[in-house]
Amino acid sequence: MVKKIILVLVSLFCVSMTQSKDGEIKVISTNKLSYEKSSNKLYPGTRNPLKPSALIKLPVGSIKPNGWLKSQLELMSQGFTGNLTKISQWCKFEGNAWTTPEASQFGWEEVPYWLRGFIDLGYILENKQIIQESNRWIESVLKSQDKDGYFGPISNKEAYDLWPNMIMIYALRTYYEATKDKRVINLLLNYFRWVYSLPLNKFLSYDQQKWRSADYYPYEVIPKYSRRIWQWWRGGENLLHIIWLYNQTGEKWLLDLARLNHERTADWSGSIPTWHGVNLTMGFKEPALYYLITHDERYLKSAYLIYDSVMSTFGQVPGGMFAADENARDGFTDPRNAAETCSMVEFMHSFETMLWITGDPIWADRCEEVAFNSLPASMTPDLKGLHYLTAPNMVQLDTSNKSPMFDNPGDMLSYNPWKYRCCQHNVAFGWPYFAQHLWMATPDNGIAAVFYSSSVVQAKVGNLGQIVKINENTNYPFGELITFKISIEKPDSFPIILRIPIWCDQPELYLNGKKVNIKVTPPTWIILKNNWKNGDSIALKLPMKIKIKIWDKNKNGASIYMGPLAFSLKIEEKWEKYSTESDEFPAFQVFPQSPWNYALVIDSLDPEKNIKISKISQKLPYQPFSIENPPIELIAKARKLNQWKLEENGLVGQLPQSPVDTNEPIEDIRLIPMGCARLRISVFPYTTK
Repeated sequence: MVKKIILVLVSLFCVSMTQSKDGEIKVISTNKLSYEKSSNKLYPGTRNPLKPSALIKLPVGSIKPNGWLKSQLELMSQGFTGNLTKISQWCKFEGNAWTTPEASQFGWEEVPYWLRGFIDLGYILENKQIIQESNRWIESVLKSQDKDGYFGPISNKEAYDLWPNMIMIYALRTYYEATKDKRVINLLLNYFRWVYSLPLNKFLSYDQQKWRSADYYPYEVIPKYSRRIWQWWRGGENLLHIIWLYNQTGEKWLLDLARLNHERTADWSGSIPTWHGVNLTMGFKEPALYYLITHDERYLKSAYLIYDSVMSTFGQVPGGMFAADENARDGFTDPRNAAETCSMVEFMHSFETMLWITGDPIWADRCEEVAFNSLPASMTPDLKGLHYLTAPNMVQLDTSNKSPMFDNPGDMLSYNPWKYRCCQHNVAFGWPYFAQHLWMATPDNGIAAVFYSSSVVQAKVGNLGQIVKINENTNYPFGELITFKISIEKPDSFPIILRIPIWCDQPELYLNGKKVNIKVTPPTWIILKNNWKNGDSIALKLPMKIKIKIWDKNKNGASIYMGPLAFSLKIEEKWEKYSTESDEFPAFQVFPQSPWNYALVIDSLDPEKNIKISKISQKLPYQPFSIENPPIELIAKARKLNQWKLEENGLVGQLPQSPVDTNEPIEDIRLIPMGCARLRISVFPYTTK
C-alpha cells in the first residue's frame, strides 16, 4: 500500500478548480511547502529521523539552461573561470598540494572554491574539455586519502584545518551525482570517521587569543593556528555535508557527528558571532540545518532572525546584499558601501539551502534579487574580469585606495582577473548552482519550478517513476510570460509547483490555453494537481509594475523596481586598460562619461507618476547584463544635485538626506536594470518639487 503523503498547509490557502479535457485539475495556493514525510523513492530526500526537507535537489545534468542563463555559463567557460589554470597560480596542477598532498603550496581554499563551480559548469554545459580537466583534479583528490581517512593537503591536516575540505566536498558531491562513483561515498565515510575521532580541542577549534592578535593577510604569513578561525565560523558547511552523506547512506553515527559538529561550531543560534560579510552569508543557515536534526523550530527561527537583523541595518539598499566591504561596520551603511563578490555567491547558495529546508518562497525571491541585480556587475560583461567589491552606488572603478571608507586598503574596484584571490575562484559556483536549482523535486514525486529561466528539465515523477520533460520558455526576469510544455510517455498524476514572487499580486495562469482562476497572497506557491499527458501546456504571466521604494533607514533614498529588477542610472562608461599582463584577459578601470549626481523628482501623491517605460526587448541579446543593449529602459524625471560629488579618492559621495533642495532644471534620465550597470546609482536622493 502506497503511503499517503500529507501536504501541510501552514497558512490559509485558496483552492480553485477548472475543467480540462481529461477531467479536473486542482489548484492550491500555499505560502510554504511542508511535508509530514519524505517518501520520494525516485530521489533521495532526508531520511528518518531528520525533518523532511520541503524540496529535493535534482542531480547535476538534469536541467539544461537556455537563453540568457546559458549565455552566462558559456561566457564563464570562455572567461577567467574557464581559464584559471592559465591565470591563477593556485590552480596550477603540477606541484599543487591538492594533487600532491605532501606539497607545501596552494593547498588551501582557492582550488576547491574554483573546482566546485568548474565541475558543475562542465556537466551542465556538457563541455567535455571542462569535464576532463575537472575529473583530473577529482582523481587526484580521491587518491589522496590516508589510511586514517583524511584526504587532501597534509599541511591542512597538520593544522587541524577542516575548512578547505568542506569546500572540496561540494566538488566531490557533484562528481558523485554525475557518475555514481562509489569511491566518493567510501572516501567521505572514511574521512568523517577520521573527523569524528579528533580530540574535541582539535575539532573546529581555534585559539581566540592568538587569532585576535594575528594579521590574517596575506595568506602566506597566516600562522596555522589563525587559519583555523574560518572553520569555526563556517562549520555549517561541514554539517551540510554530514547530512547529505547520511541521506545517501543511512549511517546512524553520522547523526551523532552532526550534533557534535553543531556544538563545536560558532554559536549562530544564539548570537551573531562575527560581522565578517562572507561568514555572515554562509553561517546564518547553520541553525536551520541543525533544525533538520532536532525538529526544534527555535533553531529555524534563529536563521530567519540573523538574516533579518543583518539586513535591517546593513541591507537597506537594492540588490539583495548588505554593506560589508570586508566586515559590516557601525556607521558604514551608505549605498556606496559594498559587498564582496564571495558574499554574493555564498548568499545565493545559502538561500538555495534555506529553500530546500523550509519550502519558504521568500528565499527564492532573495536569491533572485542578488542574482539579477548584484552578481552581474561584479564581473565584466564578457566575464573575463572581476572586482572584489560591488556597491549599489559606485560611479568610478579605479585602482586607488578607498580606505578607511572601505574596510581594506588597496585596489578593490577595478576589474582584474589576476587578483582578488578568494573571489577570483569562489565566484565560479554562483551561476552554475543557480542553474541547478531552477527546478527541484518534491517529496510527493512532483516537481517545482523554483527560479524562472528558459530551460529544459528531465526528471522522474509520479507513481510510475517515468521521466517527464518540461520545456520552459521565457525572457524572465526581463519579461512577464513563462510557458511550459510537457512531454511524457504515459499520462500520470503528479504535482507541478510554480512560484509566485513577492512582488506579483495579480498573476495569471493558463492550462492548455484556458485561464485558471487563482487568488494568491505572495510570496506563494501554486500547486497544480492533475493527470498530466503528453503535450499539456502551462502559461504563467507575472505582471511587473513600476514601484518606488523609500529606504527610510538610509537617508530616505529612493530606488526604482520593476518586478524582480532594481534600476540604476544609465552612466556612460569609459573603459581604460591598465594592465598588459595578458591581451586576452586584461585589467580595466572604468570612469564616468556622463553626469551621475541626480535627484529623482517624485510626486508625493503619485510616486511612480514620473517614471515611464521607454523600451522592452522581445528578443534578448546574448549578454543582457550590459549597458550596450539593456533589455528594459525606463525614463524618469530628475534634477541635478550639484552638492553631491565624488570624494577626493574617487569614491562616490555619501547619499544626501532626502528630500533634497535643488533648483536645477528638470531633465529626463534613462534607467537600466541594475545588473546591466557597472557604473551605477541605484539609490537616489529625491525632491518633491
